[in-house]
Amino acid sequence: MTPAPAPLVVFDLDGTLLDTHTDLVESLNHTIAALGLEPVSYDDLTHLVGQGARVMIERACRLRSHPVSAETLPPLVERFVAHYAGNMPGATQPYPGLVAAMDRLKSAGYRLAVCTNKMENLALGLLDKLDLTHYFDAVTGGDSFEYRKPDARHLTGTIERAGGDVSRTVMIGDSINDIAVAKNAGVPSIAVPFGYSDVPVSSLDPDVIITHYDELTPELVESLLKGSAAKVAV
Repeated sequence: MTPAPAPLVVFDLDGTLLDTHTDLVESLNHTIAALGLEPVSYDDLTHLVGQGARVMIERACRLRSHPVSAETLPPLVERFVAHYAGNMPGATQPYPGLVAAMDRLKSAGYRLAVCTNKMENLALGLLDKLDLTHYFDAVTGGDSFEYRKPDARHLTGTIERAGGDVSRTVMIGDSINDIAVAKNAGVPSIAVPFGYSDVPVSSLDPDVIITHYDELTPELVESLLKGSAAKVAV
């Protein structure tokens, strides 16, 4: 009998793996200051993040009643990227219990990956600065493919790069894009409530909600994979 593929756990980055809010807000405010706009706050962040730097800047400008044109946006994106990359890791830290949870999963033979709408080079640079890159078999960003979350192909492409199997994958995230991409790809989802969702994560209908990474165990992942397989069998 052919052994089952190693389980793969795919993480979102901002608000799931890493608490990046301080640095995102600082770089975003640095960017919109070029337009003379008032700064945004952490309370605004949940309505701004999720689709990468370009969309975040567009949303921040609309929030300040200053829509930007297609021509004026690229220099703003460059300004954001330069500030963000030049200051990483800044105040960014892994969420409590994350590293221990990843150690547990790796010790059990699991593969790990990151699927984020952040630019791939920024995601990799940030993980490198925090000495976390070695945990992951693949890291994909919003510019890694021609599509991004919640398009299922962003997740399935990440799974392929990580050497995983869709039937043995679980997605972990903090927002609608993460839970939606899991549903669209047909994989179980775990939601965390400490990220940047602008609605309660329970309303997104994930398979499981964990409130601390102490709860992320091989047993939990296996139970989700078995439950998913049972649904397919039915």
